[in-house]
This record gives sequence, C-alpha cells and structure tokens, in this order.
Amino acid sequence: MSGRGGEEPPGARAPLDAVEDAIESIGTGLDERTTCEELAAFVCRHGCDAAAVDLLPEDIPAGPPAPGPPLSRIAAAGPGELLRSWSAQGARPLTVRALDEGRPIAATLDLSGRVARQIITVPLSAHGRLYGVLVAVRHGPAFTDRETSTVHRAARLAAVHLGHARRHNALRGTVLDLQRALLAEPGRPHPNLTLATRYLPAGGGTLVGGDWFETVRLHFGRTLLVVGDVMGHGLDAAVDMNAYRSMLRYVASTDLPPHRVLRRLDAAVSDDGTRRPATCLLVQVDPARGTALLAGASHLPPVVFAGDGTGELLDMPVGPPLGTGVGGYTSTALTLAPDDTLVMFTDGLVERRGEDIDVSLARLAGLRLPPGASVDELLDGLLVRLDAHRAEDDVAVLAARIRPRPEG
Repeated sequence: MSGRGGEEPPGARAPLDAVEDAIESIGTGLDERTTCEELAAFVCRHGCDAAAVDLLPEDIPAGPPAPGPPLSRIAAAGPGELLRSWSAQGARPLTVRALDEGRPIAATLDLSGRVARQIITVPLSAHGRLYGVLVAVRHGPAFTDRETSTVHRAARLAAVHLGHARRHNALRGTVLDLQRALLAEPGRPHPNLTLATRYLPAGGGTLVGGDWFETVRLHFGRTLLVVGDVMGHGLDAAVDMNAYRSMLRYVASTDLPPHRVLRRLDAAVSDDGTRRPATCLLVQVDPARGTALLAGASHLPPVVFAGDGTGELLDMPVGPPLGTGVGGYTSTALTLAPDDTLVMFTDGLVERRGEDIDVSLARLAGLRLPPGASVDELLDGLLVRLDAHRAEDDVAVLAARIRPRPEG
C-alpha cells in the first residue's frame, strides 16, 4: 500500500538491517505464543510505540474469515494504556477489515484534540492460510512505505513460523494420541499379579519416542512382562514400536522361555529390514512358584524393591539390540518373595545428561521407599523421587508384585 505521510517512493523495500533482525528474532522456537511475542517486540523496535497480535482459532478453515472472526489476544508490547486506547478508538473495525481484505490497513485516529495516533493492521497469512492479525500503533507521523513494508514482511515471516508451529503441534498430537492408544491398555496379566504402569512423554518440543510396555498371559498362571524402547523419536518410532509389540505378542503366544522369544523376535525384525533397532526386557513370572525368568536385549536391568522399601539392581546377562540379527540371548532365574515389587523401566527414568549410567542406576537402587506401600504408591513415589516428570527422554515404567493367595 502507499504511505500517507512518507518520504520514500511507493514500493520501497524494508531496510536490510530490519530484515536481518526479523529473521534472527522471530520464530526462534515452535511455540506460537513465543512467536507472537517476538513479532510484537520486533515491531516496537522498529518505529512503533505499541503492538498486539491476535490469532484465530486453529480450527478456522482456510479462506476468507467469517464476519466478526473470533480473535484472541496472544501477545502485546508497549504501554497498556496505549493499547487500551487504540482498541477503544476503532482498531477492531480496522482489524476485521484487514482480515477481510487480506492486506495491510493504515489509518489515523483523531483523539479529540490530543496527539494523533497512527494505526496499521496487517493480516498474518502464509501459504494460503490466515492465522490472525498484527496491530501496531504510534504517536506522530503516518507510517511510510518503508515502515509499512518492514511491518508487513515481519508479519509474513511470523505467519510462516505460526504455520510451522501448528503443523508441528498437529503432528505431535497425532503421535501422542497414537502412543496413548497403544499404551492405554496393555494385555491383562493373570489375576495372581498386581500391576501398575506409567508412561511420561518427554517435555518441551520433543516428540514422543518408541517406549512401550506389555503383558502377555501364558499357560499355568504365568505372565510375560515386557518393557521396550525403539531407537529414535516421533511418528516413525511409534509405528515401529507398534510393529515390535505385535510381533512380540505373536511370538510370546508360543510359550517359549524369554531368551528364545528374543531370538525369534530379533530374527523376524532382522529379516524384515525396515524396522529401527530396539532394546527389550522380558520377565516371565510364575507366581505359584515365586520365580521369574529374565532375558534382555541391550536393555537396562530391573530393580526389585523388598517389602521394607529397600531396592536391589538385578545382575543379568544382556544380549544385543533387537533387529541386528546377531542373537546370543540367555535367560537367568530370579526368586520373588510375596512382598517384592519388580520394577522394569526405560532409560528415560534414570539417565541424566553427563552422568555415567552406573551412577544413575545406583541412585535408583539406593532409594528407600515407604515400607508396605501398594504397587501404585511405590511407583508414584519412585517417579517423584527421581523427578521423572522433568526427564529429558520418554519414561515407561512397569511394576509388578505377586498377589498373595487367599488363606483357607
């Protein structure tokens, strides 16, 4: 558009230093609120006294907005009094008009004898999608062509980043929904086992990975407990996790000992050749005998917490990751007391940046949990003590205890 009081010729471009500032300071992350705050701050650094960013809901369809679109104020910069005054003096009609016309709209507000205020409203649109509107205001002269161009380019850049953020959130939501569906209902163990599970996705912008757990009922009251971790993050890892889980259910149904289940699973994944490697821990529990057989594929060993709340890290042989085709898995036996709680987990529970894994495992085994706690109480206390809700990686944990037989 043409500036109303400008000195530059029509079509003047934004100065290079402003463009560089916009590129470096707008869209530094995948959070849309942060992007809006960065846009408002940029505008206030480049000739405006105050700015605000209003967004449309994510479910608004592409194309022209409906009359009176439902905008929400996401970010603002500058004096609050100035923001309130321009809203009261007609910025809303200008905002709706800018959205309708899809271009910057500049205007001068006459504040009844006080210093005139200049307003420019710019739609936030990119790739055929409208995300909201930027409103900027200042005292004094009208916006020049160059200033209008600077604001417009910054709004366009912010809109591109808003599109990335919303697509990222949609993908992350899909992955989370998929993994929650997969983890929501692991197979039911036999009634002679008490079971508790927790899954905590990593915080921040990191997509969920391939952490999972499972239980498979076997003959003669035995149950196979499983915890695994597909390497990587995101939708591909979650899809591979589902494939591992399906294959394991099939192989485990043959009622083989854990090390032979791992051998067959490793061979099947290796022959397929399309799946990512994975770690896995299997524990076949026989409550009637108070025993268990354990086998691992490059997975961290479990911990057993006794009835008095003390823990012990189990020493067991560990074979290579699944999918390598190397094999070499063996089982080891374990005796479980009625008040012992077996805890299986993925590495996100214990690993800390820059810390040796042996130190991390020793911290877990060294915990002193409340004596006589239920399986759920023990698991919740463990997560709190290890600050697992702020872990840098996904956390999957499964805890099991033999259910006492009723007397009489």
